[in-house]
Amino acid sequence: MNFVPKITRRAFVVGSAAAGGLTLGMDLPLGPRAASANTTPELGIWVVVKPDDTVVFRIARSEMGQGSLTGLCQLVAEELECDWSKVTTEYPTPGESLKRKRVWGAMNATGSRSIRESNEYVRQGGASARMMLLQAAANEWKVPVEQCKAENSVITGPDGKRTTFGKVADAASKLPVPEKPKLKDPKDWKVIGKPVKRLDTLDKLTGKQAYSIDVKMPNMLNAAIKDCPVFGGKVKSFDAAKVSGMKGVKKVMKVGEGAVAVVADTWWRAKTALEALPVEWDNGPNASVSSASLAKWLEEGLTADTGLVGTKTGDIDAALSGAAKKVEAVYAYPFQNHVCMEPMSATAVWTQNKCEVWTSTQNGEAALAAAIEASGLPGDKCDVHKMLLGGGFGRRARSEYVSEAVLIAKEFPGTPIKLTKTREEDMTNGVYHPITQCKLVGALDKDNNLTGLRIRISGQSILQAVRPEAMQQGRDPIVFQGLFPGGAEGAIGYTVPNMLIDHSMRNPHVPPWFWRGVNNNQNAIYLECFMDELAQAAGQDSLEFRRKLMSKHPKHLGVLNAVAERIGWGKPAPQGVFRGLAQQMGYGSYVAAAAEISVTGGNKVKIHRIVAATDCGHAVNPAQIERQIAGSFVYGLSAAFLGGITIKDGAVVEKNFDTYDSMRIAQMPKVESIILQTGGFWGGVGEPTIFVAAPAVKNAFFAATGKRIRTLPLKDHGITLV
Repeated sequence: MNFVPKITRRAFVVGSAAAGGLTLGMDLPLGPRAASANTTPELGIWVVVKPDDTVVFRIARSEMGQGSLTGLCQLVAEELECDWSKVTTEYPTPGESLKRKRVWGAMNATGSRSIRESNEYVRQGGASARMMLLQAAANEWKVPVEQCKAENSVITGPDGKRTTFGKVADAASKLPVPEKPKLKDPKDWKVIGKPVKRLDTLDKLTGKQAYSIDVKMPNMLNAAIKDCPVFGGKVKSFDAAKVSGMKGVKKVMKVGEGAVAVVADTWWRAKTALEALPVEWDNGPNASVSSASLAKWLEEGLTADTGLVGTKTGDIDAALSGAAKKVEAVYAYPFQNHVCMEPMSATAVWTQNKCEVWTSTQNGEAALAAAIEASGLPGDKCDVHKMLLGGGFGRRARSEYVSEAVLIAKEFPGTPIKLTKTREEDMTNGVYHPITQCKLVGALDKDNNLTGLRIRISGQSILQAVRPEAMQQGRDPIVFQGLFPGGAEGAIGYTVPNMLIDHSMRNPHVPPWFWRGVNNNQNAIYLECFMDELAQAAGQDSLEFRRKLMSKHPKHLGVLNAVAERIGWGKPAPQGVFRGLAQQMGYGSYVAAAAEISVTGGNKVKIHRIVAATDCGHAVNPAQIERQIAGSFVYGLSAAFLGGITIKDGAVVEKNFDTYDSMRIAQMPKVESIILQTGGFWGGVGEPTIFVAAPAVKNAFFAATGKRIRTLPLKDHGITLV
């Protein structure tokens, strides 16, 4: 009997929105194979072995370039003892998972969750499958299973007996699945921890893997959509007659309260007609909001009487009043766009009995919930097929484009409708990294020891906007990422006897969302740049100043010491080169960076080198971690130098890459990665590695120029990358 839960879109999102990101996964008939209940022989839920010894691993998390697909396969293969050259993958869809009572569990692929949250149960899946194969061989040979051994997809037994996984897989699939099998000791790992090649590279190079924007189906129609330019605004009226006669146009329609769409035989015709469509918007009460008015509003929050407390130790008032020296600074961080290379796209087919969607999503279950809600059909009549993501960064954890595609498809029963947003629509009507300001005050005693730290954050709460039920007595814990006294989601790394960190919530009309690294990004800049300011005021070396505060935080200190040693901190830098440091913790991992830069003309910055250290406990694929570090630095440094979303008349100004730029290959520094495999825990990689590049470079810029730049992007200060 099918399991048909009562499910809402919010119910799905609720389980995935905590701790700095959300998402989930699934897959499709167009890219890697989609899993189905008819796939045999199935060895538990994670492993399928075919007669030719091909081993198929089910991947419930989304692959978007971060390499988790390969890493998850390494985890399973380690316990399965299979031939790595015969490994392939498939994706269970969220609809299939629902029918099987969510047997694949959470499908989140944000917040660096893929490996750090699923490592144990996918390894158990591999171990259980191995035990089933061994038992099947032992049964066939009528020998004790203890006398059988698996290695490289071959099972050997007593007296030279030998068989392969494929030959016993069918019999093995009929055996009960062992529960909680014993896992290997890390010292015995042969695949985990090795820099094996990615499984998806060849298909990307040959074009075999399809993105959402590549979907083609018989009789398919295309849709283009336009939302009110001011968030919260509505469609007042539109004159469909003006474009209905244009070549290829099939329908002009309103989508929800705030958008209009044109459906045509080609996407270009749909887009062209939409651009020609006369639309009158009701921009609502936010039409006069600007970046300047938002900045003034946030500035008022820095001195508000009360705030929502994130961290409190000792007596900060006494520490500040008794300080021999006080240091104060105000920093600010702007809205940022996700700027995925592939704009949002989804293809939907709707009938009165079924709704299916093909899309690139980080959050398969949330995408399914969106499809269910928009379709008006029961959950067991809907499914979503995941495709390769042309960039995620948190943006594709949101599923409004799925809802819109389904709503449009309902007007054309049985006809595939592919909705593709233009770059301009995607950038001006998306969701954004939250905007904040931060006031920091430090207290130094007569011996220049840091005795007090007061941090007030003024700005947006993501959870208040997307998951208010997760708020903690009115407080959004995600605001304080990297500023907690301890914990896997962002420990501060410094022991200060008197500390108060709180939040004055200011939620503008621009919708916030999870953006790679989330609030650790600005909090690392705020804290680490201010630590340099404190060290300067104390007349101390910035590394030694930090070290004195980190004796009780060995893992933070470990990554910081690693980059300092590699960069040659304390030794003379090359002529004209200046250095900066930063460290941070989040998503279960500890990261640090040391940068070397030069500055010409006071504003032209050349980043020569960044040394980056990551301690994620167990490093599943060191080569992929190195790629993630370098890639995240491109993302983080582009945002710091060239990003920033501005608001004018309530609307987003930046519409494309001509005004929202990215650093070029020639501007990219040499990145030296240090991976500290200390073991004992599983930290994330994709999110935490981004935190430290920008503050390290900003600290180096101060060392080079004596100028402390406290607001971003740096382009607004005339500072450019060369």
